[in-house]
Amino acid sequence: MSTTLIHTDIRSLLKQRTLVLDGAMGTMLQAYRFSEENFRGERFADFAHPLKGNNDLLSITQPDVVKEVHRQYLLAGADILSTNTFSGTTIAMADYHLEDIVYELNYQSAKIAREVADEVEALDPNKPRYVAGAIGPTNKTASLSPDVNNPGYRAITFEELRIAYKQQAEALLDGGCDLLLVETIFDTLNAKAALFAIDEIQAERGIDIPIMISGTITDASGRTLSGQTVEAFLISIAHIPLLSIGFNCALGAEQLEPYVKQLSQHAAVNISAHPNAGLPNAFGEYDQTPTEMKELIDSFLSQNLVQIIGGCCGTTPEHIKLIAQAVAEHSKDRQPKQYNLKPVLALSGLEPLYVTAEANFINIGERTNVTGSRKFLRLIKEEKFDEALAVAREQVEGGAQVIDINMDEGLLDGVHCMTNFLNLIASEPDIAKVPIMIDSSKWEIIEAGLRVVQGKAIVNSISLKEGEELFTEHAKLIKRYGAATVVMAFDEKGQADSLERRIEICQRSYDILVNQVNFAPQDIIFDPNIFPVATGMEEHNNNALDFFNATKWIRENLPYANVSGGVSNVSFSFRGNNKVREAMHAAFLYHAIQHGMNMGIVNPEMLEVYDEVDKDLMKHVEDVLLNRRDDATERLLDFAESIKNESAIQSTEIKVEEWRSGSIQDRLTHALVKGIETYVIEDTEEARLSVPQPIQVIEQYLMNGMNVVGDLFGAGKMFLPQVVKSARVMKKAVAYLLPFIEESKKQNAEASVGNAGKILMATVRGDVHDIGKNIVAVVLACNNYEIIDLGVMVPPEKIIETAIKEQVDIIGLSGLITPSLDEMVHLAKELDKVNSNIPIMIGGATTSRVHTAVKIAPEYKNCVVHVHDASRSVTIANQLLQKEVEATFKDNIKEEYDQLRRDYLGRARDKSYITIEQARANKVKIEWDAKDIVKPNFIGTKTLTVELDELLPFIDWAPFFRSWQLYGKFPQILTDEVVGQTATQVYDDALIMLDKIINERWFEARGVLGIFPANQVNDDDIEVYNEQGETLDKLLTLRQQSLKNIKAPNIALADFVAPKESGLEDYIGLFAVSTGFGVDEIAKEYEDDLDDYNAIMVKALADRLVEAFAEYLHRRVRKEIWGYASAERLSNEELIKEAYQGIRPAPGYPACPDHLEKGTIWKLLQVEERIGVSLTESYAMFPAAAVSGYYFAHPQSRYFGLGKIEQDQLEDYANRRNISIEEAERWLSPNLAQNNKLTTNES
Repeated sequence: MSTTLIHTDIRSLLKQRTLVLDGAMGTMLQAYRFSEENFRGERFADFAHPLKGNNDLLSITQPDVVKEVHRQYLLAGADILSTNTFSGTTIAMADYHLEDIVYELNYQSAKIAREVADEVEALDPNKPRYVAGAIGPTNKTASLSPDVNNPGYRAITFEELRIAYKQQAEALLDGGCDLLLVETIFDTLNAKAALFAIDEIQAERGIDIPIMISGTITDASGRTLSGQTVEAFLISIAHIPLLSIGFNCALGAEQLEPYVKQLSQHAAVNISAHPNAGLPNAFGEYDQTPTEMKELIDSFLSQNLVQIIGGCCGTTPEHIKLIAQAVAEHSKDRQPKQYNLKPVLALSGLEPLYVTAEANFINIGERTNVTGSRKFLRLIKEEKFDEALAVAREQVEGGAQVIDINMDEGLLDGVHCMTNFLNLIASEPDIAKVPIMIDSSKWEIIEAGLRVVQGKAIVNSISLKEGEELFTEHAKLIKRYGAATVVMAFDEKGQADSLERRIEICQRSYDILVNQVNFAPQDIIFDPNIFPVATGMEEHNNNALDFFNATKWIRENLPYANVSGGVSNVSFSFRGNNKVREAMHAAFLYHAIQHGMNMGIVNPEMLEVYDEVDKDLMKHVEDVLLNRRDDATERLLDFAESIKNESAIQSTEIKVEEWRSGSIQDRLTHALVKGIETYVIEDTEEARLSVPQPIQVIEQYLMNGMNVVGDLFGAGKMFLPQVVKSARVMKKAVAYLLPFIEESKKQNAEASVGNAGKILMATVRGDVHDIGKNIVAVVLACNNYEIIDLGVMVPPEKIIETAIKEQVDIIGLSGLITPSLDEMVHLAKELDKVNSNIPIMIGGATTSRVHTAVKIAPEYKNCVVHVHDASRSVTIANQLLQKEVEATFKDNIKEEYDQLRRDYLGRARDKSYITIEQARANKVKIEWDAKDIVKPNFIGTKTLTVELDELLPFIDWAPFFRSWQLYGKFPQILTDEVVGQTATQVYDDALIMLDKIINERWFEARGVLGIFPANQVNDDDIEVYNEQGETLDKLLTLRQQSLKNIKAPNIALADFVAPKESGLEDYIGLFAVSTGFGVDEIAKEYEDDLDDYNAIMVKALADRLVEAFAEYLHRRVRKEIWGYASAERLSNEELIKEAYQGIRPAPGYPACPDHLEKGTIWKLLQVEERIGVSLTESYAMFPAAAVSGYYFAHPQSRYFGLGKIEQDQLEDYANRRNISIEEAERWLSPNLAQNNKLTTNES
């Protein structure tokens, strides 16, 4: 079948029924567990670089496997196959040094899919099967800088992307694809480059290619990674005729549905969706079953949201089979997609802008124009880009809905300046949210701008000045780039200077654009020339009136076209007299809008409100604009001289101390909200003098302010770091008042501090981590709760004793390590024994709603509730203590947790496990060869200290922001529309403190490592030797016992060390590092100074530094000390993604949840003796900023999650560990399958 025929068929077929797209290729291929040799095949056996992980290459080296995956999806019911080419560009293949085979790779992938599609279609000719050439996003972003210190930098250009995408698309079409699928779009500018390339191919080959577009909403913000909303994304890529638009990846069907619904409401094309099989679990795996996913897809189909439906990550042929079944079940109810959207000009930055009648007038800011603003020109020339960005920001804050950027100045490199400035704007969400007008008289500058704007921009401008050929060429390119355009009333004869000439040129331009170029009429914006009035020349008297009438004619005779203009031109004769100019702008806009002008370039700061202009002045102005009197110009000139030259421009610079003029309540509230300590003592003293009792300052002034903080935090308008700063101000005010309150108490026994309740906070026995607990305590204190903080490693006896003695209202328990979970269960039992009726709040990194419901709540007759993060703590505490809602809330929690427990235990009961012997028989199969074992350059143990500045490049910042409950990827979080400002402030504060930590040597980084000969023994253990071959000790590992599919092994860490019976000497590494020495002392100083913010900050940075130390040391081990990957060249980003050979798992984490293994590590390395890091009774490391673990070097070693184990392995483990089964149960409780069985009374 030809492409054109297929194109017609698939479009007509979509009118008849919903089509099914296939599922995840990667999920299926990963199940084969291919080795490096498998990826290489014969052809690449001697290739100089690693190829493992290059799934696209399997189309060449393992074509039969790829064919089989395609075949399974088609037989499951898929109508459309996507090719195995997600990374099939030269850009992505550069990671594997395979740029030269990109055409072949795509051609071969398309050919394979085509063959399978034809084969299966032959079995049922009435059901056509289509092949979609999959085009992924590449691993680089055109809209975002990978360097937070250089936001204007880009790792890839639009032109590089265009070339790469064009090569890929041509190969896919040549290989037999029926359509192209540009998918998993996280940066819209990348997608625009792909669409540009595809449109070029269509024009060059004279074909019409069906194109599917599928973006990715990265999280609950409802935006792409590059920051666009759903509607902004749609607007940005709607310029090319599409077969469909949709979303895939990142989210499951449940989370994706509202965004697909938004698309369906706004898009004039078919809608597609291929969601993941739910959200990934803690191990990055997908647990959603085909049946569960089908139920969610039913909702899409019943609402008629999609015309194409499939699956992404985690989906399998079984998922697609049930999705196809759902499509069949809903086929009778299916309604063809309706396309009844009225054509309107739609623009986008990070957010959409619709130019509709309801919008009235779109204000285009003009101050970022080097030809119109001397200040902006100076800033650009002097490369003061931060100040130049401030000009743009002021325009947006001043009301500009679009900002005009112009770099046309003789001494500027216009292309460079336009590119750089637009790239910088892209890193500022508060500016980038609005669309851009790219303004230049030079085409090369316009095109440079179009290549860096991800949204739908406006070109300003094109005209017939240089003839139809160039006008048409530029219009076609603007359409291909996806922009609207301003068209000047200018032709080969010159500018239109009369009504007749304006109408003639605009009519001609419209006909060419709409009829020849196929330019969307709503994307045409005419500028019929605003010329100055009151020039003293009679021929200029009708300049404004002609513009008004031309505007009216355009709006009535050129369907959907828009009208704009540079408003300030009209008042050019009155430069220097701002009062008159502002009145002229107000009057001109009023009349222009009445005639149909719906956009305009205006300086909001030089615009007066029409009704507020002096009536005499307005009469004189309108006489000139409407040419109502022959002497209008002279009369206005005379009147202008008679009034003061006053400017209505108000300085946008707010004086820093202006807020100090407010009332005492306003000042204290402002200080609390903004976290300003400077005046808090003097304001608190003023407040004290104004009330009868000092306690009233807290109860009235300060709590009023903190209520505002609480409301803003609850509404998501303040974020945790700001709240912590508010607490710092509050504490200083209260500390100042305390002596006065104590004195008042002596004089008046009734004077006492009122509070919302008393809460005990503690990190449980054996656990030394307290950052999260401290944050929750601060947030609760900010909301008038009295906090009794018992600190860390608190035994249950002390918690119970203090709770009773202090008559607390709530007990808050925190823990980070897994043994803390059992400690919480134990504490709940002990509280129940003493008949406590105090509700418990549970929190910490390892805790969860499920664990709380399944393990803790059943042990305590009163209420136990899990608190996900600090933002929820206040709401939960309020509901636990407010009499009117307390009983209902507790009943609801009990009902919710009972159901959660039944659901969880019911699911667990259905899971299948195998015996430990069967699991060992299904271990990782490695063909051991001496060449895979690299003898270490060093054997033995060594201690080391490191200068902290050496660790900076290895810091992973994402967890730092999560500790402040700011969620997002780094560095993108710094420009996030919601949390970006706060994240940037916290990051800046962190860098300042890091500088002090390093320069003033606050912390000390100490580490110890050992590399030892080792062998696997008894399947699951690792025997460790000295250089003489004498056994030093044995490391115990645990093996997965869940029933696997036929190709997946049951893994234990011991699998990655050569068995003793192989006769090969292998090796293992051990390590322990800490940057925690000195942390608690510094934090205590801050706490004593009532500065929770910096106390939390110093601990958070210590945690980041120790993780960086672990990463730094691991790299040294790989490259130098052991040396098994001496040629490694990885960026910090790649290190964070663990792209290296080998692994460094840690006891207490998913692959080895057994904390007792730390004891063996401590013994072998003499950790406490060498570097001073000790273990608590729960095997938590102290200081808390510490990391320990193993080094495995084998190329096939990988991270995994143990999951649940059965009783036979528990008993075997207890025997190997030489401990009782009861003790083994205590340490491995979270991983025991039998703990998930329903008891009789729960069944």
